[in-house]
Amino acid sequence: MDSQKTVAVVEDNKDNRLLIRAILSDFYEITEYASAYEALDGLKASVPDLIILDISLPGMDGVELLGHLRSDVRLRKLPVIALTAHAMTGDRERYLSSGFDDYIAKPIVDDEVLLSSIDRLFSDSSR
Repeated sequence: MDSQKTVAVVEDNKDNRLLIRAILSDFYEITEYASAYEALDGLKASVPDLIILDISLPGMDGVELLGHLRSDVRLRKLPVIALTAHAMTGDRERYLSSGFDDYIAKPIVDDEVLLSSIDRLFSDSSR
């Protein structure tokens, strides 16, 4: 894994951000945002290599934020992983068809699921 890559985590739950940081910080530089609005501001200043985006955010949800990202020429090609507790039948397909590059259900019980998703997206984007 490339330690130079930056992963932005957009998640309103501090404990979830802490868990993701614990899983990823040995491999990637982590930037954290607690809201979609904070992320929009931060992403203007610093573009990460990948975004992990919670769906249920206060004010503006992850799907709406993804729409903003995809309409921004600087951010539209960034790989974005949907992170959600919405793990009902059909949710994965719905989020992937909304433009997310992958989908991870919360709680994250297997670190390798998240790590392999990121590795795959970085491999796909380098082609």
